[in-house]
Amino acid sequence: MTSLNKITDFRRPVAINLANRPTASSCDDCGARRHGLCDALSDDEVGFLARAAQHVSLQPNTVFIEEGEAALYFYNINSGNVRLFKSLPDGRRQITGFAGPGHFLGLAATTKNMFSAETMEPVKLCRFSRSSIAAVFEEFPVLERKLLDVAMHELVLSQQQMLLLGRKTAIERIASFLLSWAERLEICASGALPKPNVSMPLPLSRTDLADYLGLTIETVSRSLSNLKREGLIDIPNIHEIILLRPQALSDIAEAAV
Repeated sequence: MTSLNKITDFRRPVAINLANRPTASSCDDCGARRHGLCDALSDDEVGFLARAAQHVSLQPNTVFIEEGEAALYFYNINSGNVRLFKSLPDGRRQITGFAGPGHFLGLAATTKNMFSAETMEPVKLCRFSRSSIAAVFEEFPVLERKLLDVAMHELVLSQQQMLLLGRKTAIERIASFLLSWAERLEICASGALPKPNVSMPLPLSRTDLADYLGLTIETVSRSLSNLKREGLIDIPNIHEIILLRPQALSDIAEAAV
């Protein structure tokens, strides 16, 4: 795992590319343009936001937010996926969530980061210093309102995660996760079920899934195999899952069977 403390002051060599500050035109093809904060802005406003940002490219397994370090920056994910986690005193980790295009990270209420963030695959993001983003908020109050929406959504997700870890069985956790991942990928509308036989990419490793759901790797593998054997899912490869019977998965997730 590569650890990146500051973009210009890192502990070991990593492949990093700090391009010139982006312009509005360079945002047109960005994966985050119609998601998250940027979706709340017009093209002109996005151009103003872009001038406060730096484009950063990171290789897989690069830590760019470290728990306990000074919270100096905000990050907007443009492409790729990131795992968010907290480290336990005995060296274990608890994955608390995942972030993809459109997610805004670094909203620490204190002067130190409350979690770590590590790339799961090649990731492109925009980095903002706290001073530069403060100027953007003064110019565009709509962004602060959008951030409030983000914070409220994160609170709902935290409550769902507490239920997931505290009350659900292993098979219920797996079923819940698969449906929530489909919603996250916008395969289905919020609160709706995906259509039968829909395929979705799953960049997580089995270890990631175990650390997120509070299970062992063996339990994760066994639960996925059980769902496959029952005809609810198919697993063409380690990073793809087909949801054959979403309604049956929902019944399991809600403990209706």
